[in-house]
Amino acid sequence: MLLHLRAVLDADELVRARALLAGASWGDGRVTSGVQSALAKNNEQLPQEGEAARSLQRIVLAALNRHHLFFSAALPRRILPPMFNRYSGGQHFGTHVDGAIRQIPGTGHRLRTDLSCTLFFADPDDYAGGELLIEDTYGAKSVKLPAGHMVLYPSTSLHRVTPVTGGTRLCSFFWLQSLIRDDQRRSMLFDMDVAIQRLSADIPSHPSIVALTGVYHNLLRQWSEM
Repeated sequence: MLLHLRAVLDADELVRARALLAGASWGDGRVTSGVQSALAKNNEQLPQEGEAARSLQRIVLAALNRHHLFFSAALPRRILPPMFNRYSGGQHFGTHVDGAIRQIPGTGHRLRTDLSCTLFFADPDDYAGGELLIEDTYGAKSVKLPAGHMVLYPSTSLHRVTPVTGGTRLCSFFWLQSLIRDDQRRSMLFDMDVAIQRLSADIPSHPSIVALTGVYHNLLRQWSEM
C-alpha cells in the first residue's frame, strides 16, 4: 500500500519546522546509512542528537498522533524518531531498499521496518527534480508532495530520490513497525476501516455498522503482534 496523507502538519507547525530547518547545522547524510545505502546516498542530514532535530521530532510526532488516517493505515506499534534531510546542487539517493531492522537511538530496543514515511517541508515549486520514485507491482510511482503532506509506503519497496537540480528539497524520513506485519492484511484492514467510517457518516443507524466493526476488531485481534 502506497498512501498519500494530506495536511499532516498544519500551517503553524510548518512555519516553526521551516524556521528550525533554516537555522540548523547539517552533516553528511551517510552517517545513518548501512553499507549498501551509503554507496547510493548523497545528501545532508540533521544530527540526531541536536536540539533542532529533537524539536522537529516533537512537532512531527505530535502531528502524527492526531492524524486519524495515519493510525488507520499504519497501525503503528513503534515509530523510529523522525530524521531530517535536505538535497540541493545535484544531490540524490540512488536505488536502494531500507534495512529491515533499525536500532532505536538511546535505547536497547530494535524496530522492524514495516513502513517507510517521507514528510515534505518544501513545496514542489521550491525545487527542481527530487522526485521520490517508489517501485511497486505496476512500476515506479513518482512522489513529490506539497509541504506538510506525507507518503507512507512498504519498506520492502525499492526506491530512490532523483537529483535535485535547483532549489532545496527538505524532508523528514522515518520508519515504523506496525501491529500488522503483512502489508496485504494491513491494507485490507485499512480499506475496511475506511468503509465503516463512510457508512457511519452516510447512514449512522445502519445495523451493519456494529457487525462490520466487530469483524474488523476480531481480525485485528487475530492478526496483530504485541
